[in-house]
Amino acid sequence: MALDQFLLMLILVLFFARVMAQLAERVKQPPVLGELLAGVILGSSVLGWVQDNETLHLLAEVGVMLLLFEIGLETDLGALLRVGVKSLVVAFIGIALPFVGGYLTCVTLGITGPTAILFGAAFCATSIGITARVLADLGVLNSTEGRIVLGAAVLDDVLGLVILAVVSAVVTRGSVTPLFAVQTTVVALAFVAVALIVGKILAPSILRVVDRMTVRGALVTAALVMAFVFALAAKKVGSAAIVGSFAAGLVLSSIGRTKQIEHELKPIADFFAPIFFVSVGVAVNVRLFNPFDPANRSTLELALLGTLVAFLGKFLAGWGAWGSGIKRALIGAGMVPRGEVGLIFATVGKQNGVLNDAHYAALLAVIFLTTFMAPPLLAHFARALAPSKASA
Repeated sequence: MALDQFLLMLILVLFFARVMAQLAERVKQPPVLGELLAGVILGSSVLGWVQDNETLHLLAEVGVMLLLFEIGLETDLGALLRVGVKSLVVAFIGIALPFVGGYLTCVTLGITGPTAILFGAAFCATSIGITARVLADLGVLNSTEGRIVLGAAVLDDVLGLVILAVVSAVVTRGSVTPLFAVQTTVVALAFVAVALIVGKILAPSILRVVDRMTVRGALVTAALVMAFVFALAAKKVGSAAIVGSFAAGLVLSSIGRTKQIEHELKPIADFFAPIFFVSVGVAVNVRLFNPFDPANRSTLELALLGTLVAFLGKFLAGWGAWGSGIKRALIGAGMVPRGEVGLIFATVGKQNGVLNDAHYAALLAVIFLTTFMAPPLLAHFARALAPSKASA
């Protein structure tokens, strides 16, 4: 891509992303939805000003890694571990119900094979970023319910990414053995555990070196290098890069310099992260949602039925938590949005040829609609929390 084309693409993507994000906030919706709509508007099926190309994909990959790294930085690992068993149960239900529901939805509509499996895997995702942002705005992020949701969301995404890796292997190899599936699961979970242990050992030494440096940006550069090293390591062992960047964020969240790193990282993340969401929107063909075209009937059926199944599968997972006074409906609502992680499933599925344009559009519709549902539901159920408990 020539420099003038690259610069024009950046101008359009960044400008439209900010404007649409602001409009989304004005109507009480997550900014990410505005960024997705910006991509739809810029894409070939509407204005046609930005094309789906490799340069955009690479920028988007950096954006989503930074997004998950930032979420890891903001996550209290100790608090997550304290509600670990409850989170584990909620996570298991939040994987089993949506996966089976998504798969059966596809089979019912005549869609089988890797495509049906990928839909089930995508339904397993929970948006850590969107849920955490909404819970924080409502003042309940550090409540028991908030911690259970975050712990379950992390587990769902890690295991969902394992399923995605297996599906991708099916596409590239033609088939996989049960042993491969087990190995992939063990590798993903083991990588997170090893990354946390190794990171905690090395991080203090790295920080001591950084503290002796006088050049500007030494701390945030070291943090970014760590995020990208972990992302590369995750990729090399067969997991997803975002698992590595999230693990790096978790490591750095417990070393006492989080606020400074977050402060210096935000401008960088604010530049790259919207590019990911816009790139997803760019790939959407809105003509597939025209209800007056008989050829689009299957896409609309899949989108509507899929949204219902995806919502119920996650919402019911909230009833996996137990204990006196636990607001299970709040937990269930927090599990509903698919957001950025669901978009990763859709993007990988399309790039690997598992999803055609119609399936991709339907899956994006499910992701959009479940994400739209979450903020008002969370606000409604959060009002039931006593102020003392919400800040506990």
